[in-house]
Amino acid sequence: MSMNFSDAPPFRDLGNIVAMGVAAAFVFSVTILPALMLILPVHVKPGPTRRTRMMDKFADFVVQRRSVLFWTMGLVIVTLVTLIPRNELNDEFIKYFDKTIDFRNATEFATENLTGIYTIDYSLGTGESGGISDPGLLADIEDFANWYREQPDVLHVNSLTDTMKRLNKNMHGDQPEWYRLPDQRELSAQYLLLYEMSLPYGLDLNNQIDVSKSATRLSVALDNISSNELLLLEDAAQQWMKDNAPGMQTNGASPSVMFAHIGQRNIYSMLTGTTLALVLISLILTFALRSLKIGLVSLIPNLAPAAMGFGLWGLLVGEVGLALSVVTGMTLGIVVDDTVHFLSKYLRARREQHLDPEDAVRYAFSTVGMALTVTTLVLIAGFMVLYQSPFKLNSDMGLMTAITIAFALAADFLFLPPLLMKVEK
Repeated sequence: MSMNFSDAPPFRDLGNIVAMGVAAAFVFSVTILPALMLILPVHVKPGPTRRTRMMDKFADFVVQRRSVLFWTMGLVIVTLVTLIPRNELNDEFIKYFDKTIDFRNATEFATENLTGIYTIDYSLGTGESGGISDPGLLADIEDFANWYREQPDVLHVNSLTDTMKRLNKNMHGDQPEWYRLPDQRELSAQYLLLYEMSLPYGLDLNNQIDVSKSATRLSVALDNISSNELLLLEDAAQQWMKDNAPGMQTNGASPSVMFAHIGQRNIYSMLTGTTLALVLISLILTFALRSLKIGLVSLIPNLAPAAMGFGLWGLLVGEVGLALSVVTGMTLGIVVDDTVHFLSKYLRARREQHLDPEDAVRYAFSTVGMALTVTTLVLIAGFMVLYQSPFKLNSDMGLMTAITIAFALAADFLFLPPLLMKVEK
C-alpha cells in the first residue's frame, strides 16, 4: 500500500492489486487450506527428513560460528551500504527497450541520420499583444538559441529568429550582409504579415506563434541523453534566462522533461512511503511479538536487504531509474515476511519451551528454515522471469527485486541469528 505514494499511476495500481492479492491469500490460507487438509487424504511420513537434517546441520554451523558470521555479515552490509551513493538518477527513455524492439532501432537510426526525439520547448514572449516583433525580444531569443546551439548533445534549435533573418535577407536582394534581425518593430511586423499571407493554408506559423503574437515557440532537439543530463541542461537554461533575459523566463516543457522530473519525484515520494511503511511495520511487529527489544532488532534485517541491493547495484550498474524507485517499497513486505517467521519461532522456543538463545535459534531453523528457503527460491525464480522482459522497467525491477529477496534470506540466516544471540546473551 506504500506504493500509493508513487507519482506514477501504474505503480499505484500495482501496489493496490498486490495488496488485494495478499489479503485474499491470507483468507484462503486460514479458511480453505486447513479445510482441504482435513478433508483430503494427506499422507505425511513421521520422523525427520533428509532436508530437516540438512537444516539442523546448518543451524549448528550458524550457532558455532556466530561471532565470525556476525562480524563478517556486518562488514558486508556496511560495505554495500556505503556503495549506495554511487547510484545516480539516470533514465533514458529510448533504452527502456532493448535491441530486439523495432522502435528503439528505428529511433536510434533517426537520431543518427535525422534528429532526435528528445526535445525541450519554450514559450518565449513578454505577454504583450504583437510583442514578438519587438527587436529587443527577438535579440534575446536569438542569443538564447545561439547559447543552446553551443551546448553538447544539442542537435538542432528551431527558432522564429531564423525565419526573420531569412526574410530580412530576401527583402534585400538575398545579400549575405542582410542576414540579420530587423532593427525596427514595424518592419518585423510587416515581414511576418507578408510571410503569412504568402503561405498556403496549413503552412502558416501557428505552430510557432500564438494568435495574439505575444509569444513564440523555441524548440530544441537533443541527442539520446539521460534524464539527469536533461535536467542539468534545463537548469542551465533557466540560469541563462535569469541572467540575460529575465523578462521572458519560462520553464521548458516536453514529454522528455516530464519523465525526467517524474522519475526524480517518484524516488522522493517512494522514500516517504517506504519510511512510513517501515514505521507502521515496526509498530505492528513490536505489538505482535510483545517485545520492544525484538521489534527494534527486526529493523536491521528488514532494512538491510534493500540497502545491500542498491549498494550492489551502485557497484555493478550505478544508474537508478523509474523502475528501481519502487523496489524498496515493493520488497519490504516480502523481506518482513521472512523476518516475522523466524522471530516468531525463536520467541516461541524462548517463551513456551524455555530454551536458551542457541537452542531457540536451532528450533527456528528446524521449523521454518526450509520453508523460508523454498519460498525465497520460488520468488527469485518468479522475478527472474520478469528479468527476461525486453522492457527495461520490468527487467530492472525483476532483477533488483530478486537480488533484494536473496539478500533478505542471507540476512535472516547469517546475520539475524548471531544478532539475536548477542542481544539475548
